[in-house]
Amino acid sequence: MSKTARILALHGGLLAVLLALQFVLPAYHHGNLARIMVLAAYAIGYNILFGYTGLLSLGHALFFAAGMYGMALMIRLFGAAPAPALLTGVVAGALVSAALALLALRTTGVAFMIVTLMFAQAGYLTVLYFADFTRGDEGFVIKAADRVLWGIDLGDPANRYFAAWALFSICLGFCLWLVRAPFGKTLVAIRENEDRVRMLGYDTYLHKWAAMVVSGTISAAAGAVYGLLFGYAGASFAAVEYSILPLLWVLLGGAGTVSGPFIGTLLMFYLIDIASGLTEAYMLIAGLALVGLTLFAPQGLGGELRRRLWKWLP
Repeated sequence: MSKTARILALHGGLLAVLLALQFVLPAYHHGNLARIMVLAAYAIGYNILFGYTGLLSLGHALFFAAGMYGMALMIRLFGAAPAPALLTGVVAGALVSAALALLALRTTGVAFMIVTLMFAQAGYLTVLYFADFTRGDEGFVIKAADRVLWGIDLGDPANRYFAAWALFSICLGFCLWLVRAPFGKTLVAIRENEDRVRMLGYDTYLHKWAAMVVSGTISAAAGAVYGLLFGYAGASFAAVEYSILPLLWVLLGGAGTVSGPFIGTLLMFYLIDIASGLTEAYMLIAGLALVGLTLFAPQGLGGELRRRLWKWLP
């Protein structure tokens, strides 16, 4: 079997298993997996910037929240239908990421990380300041009647699962295509040695700007879909926690691997879920587990699979 065939079989198999689980999972895990797939799409967006381009951002909650609030406010304030509301959320995230990239990419290293964090915090404070529209920390619920897309009730668990699976499938397929395309290979080269790539005649600034826009747009799409599927938009999704979480998911699953974001999101979600049922100090248990994985699997689970077993894993 060729390398391309193995890659397609592995990732196609993952999507097929997720689709089949829709029919066998109990209600609790059925709902959890729908949530995980949407969050994994968010992690895929983050992985394009961090895992493949090598830019450590602490501001991705800004893009996630831009998508969520762009969608939710269109419905709440203007009575928009779900389809144009979703489109508004995605466009909002694309515009915010394009503008932020113009400023943040004037810096490098730790300075880039700090600048993205500062802008994300500014976005969080903006949500709190305009509480008359956003309802601040309390957030607001999107009514069930406003969550019917093309006649499909997204509040129904089965429909919600299929919608989450569709989003994840699109993001996974796009990432798989991107990293094997010349643009994606150039991003990896920039991650490894930006000076050499620049010396070869590539416009590294333009490539990083495009990577940040693609990353922010995917993150915004995940935020918009999350808000629509689960019927809520709140300031907590714009807080720094939602900038740290995708970083943890990607590190845990394997930065620079296509399937790593899903592995990390799945493991982290259930690690916290199980630990919270045992003790109120559940983050301590989660933290110890993360430290152990960092020590014994420094490349993340997907990275270790690639290093030890499947050298062809993208």
